[in-house]
Amino acid sequence: MLVLVVRTLILYGMVIIAMRIMGKRQLGELQPSELVVAIMISDLASVPMQAIDIPLLSGIIPVLTLIVAEVMMSYLSLKSKNVRKFLSGEPSIVIYDGHINEKELARLRFNINDLLEELRLNSCHDVSDVEVAVVETSGKLSVIPKDKARTATVEDLKLYNVRHDGLPCTIVSDGTLNEHELKRAQKDYKWFENEIKKRGISDIKDIFIASLDAEDELFIQLKSEKDKKEHNK
Repeated sequence: MLVLVVRTLILYGMVIIAMRIMGKRQLGELQPSELVVAIMISDLASVPMQAIDIPLLSGIIPVLTLIVAEVMMSYLSLKSKNVRKFLSGEPSIVIYDGHINEKELARLRFNINDLLEELRLNSCHDVSDVEVAVVETSGKLSVIPKDKARTATVEDLKLYNVRHDGLPCTIVSDGTLNEHELKRAQKDYKWFENEIKKRGISDIKDIFIASLDAEDELFIQLKSEKDKKEHNK
């Protein structure tokens, strides 16, 4: 039993390393070649997990081979347009100026119901409001609405003194100070200590979350009484 557990953990680690080496895009939108590799890796790794009589190398070597092949093909795709076209295909325009390209839909085996569903998922409910719709190589639909249908921007409305949005700095998480985030916010510990004292907070461990937004507004939420008691045990 212990041997089976160890083999499983080794192969589990190998699959994680494989996905990390192939890049973060693997976790999001898979290209056809990447999907094939992901399926093959999971299949190859599962065989030695289930059968102890099969050598562990019978799972590790094919996985490593696929990793090397995928990295090489990714490099070739980066350098060659023809290789990239062969492996991933090309985007296809299915709507142009509010007119559906029926031939392209048929070539992609993309029926009208699929198209309308994808348009709704892109917050577009009328084909006539679409300037261009493109089926990307990942299979997702990208929609560019016409000027009359697009959402108004701050520039369109000529607004001034608009609140600036950015990635907030999470200074405290579950009672633990994050010095890196404090530095990213261009603040120091003394400043933060003064801020929490103004709010009547004496101990950082009582804070569930504290974040500073792009407008230098500090948000603090304290732990519940139950969480405080559990933390102090």
